[in-house]
Amino acid sequence: MDNLTPKEIVAYLDKYVIGQNAAKKTIAVALRNRYRRMQLDIDMQQDVTPKNILMIGSTGVGKTEIARRLAKMMNLPFIKVEASKYTEVGFVGRDVESMIRDLAATAMQIV
Repeated sequence: MDNLTPKEIVAYLDKYVIGQNAAKKTIAVALRNRYRRMQLDIDMQQDVTPKNILMIGSTGVGKTEIARRLAKMMNLPFIKVEASKYTEVGFVGRDVESMIRDLAATAMQIV
């Protein structure tokens, strides 16, 4: 990631995700900025607020694939949870606590 520019990140994503140009550019810049923040001294890091991204959109537009490909490019773990399965406690389905437990358990296996 040291020398990777947002243009190079977008070019990588272009190989796998059709369209979504604005999303790919925004995410590429955010990823580069996050990496640059991590390179700062710990004291300076606290002065630079990280900018998180929430991707929303219809099914099949490429949100998951963008995240999956970025994780692969950066050699980072990727875990996907279907949020549509969330339910309130007492209803049929899965509650938030059980999903978080599953995510934590999966993350521990990756590490």
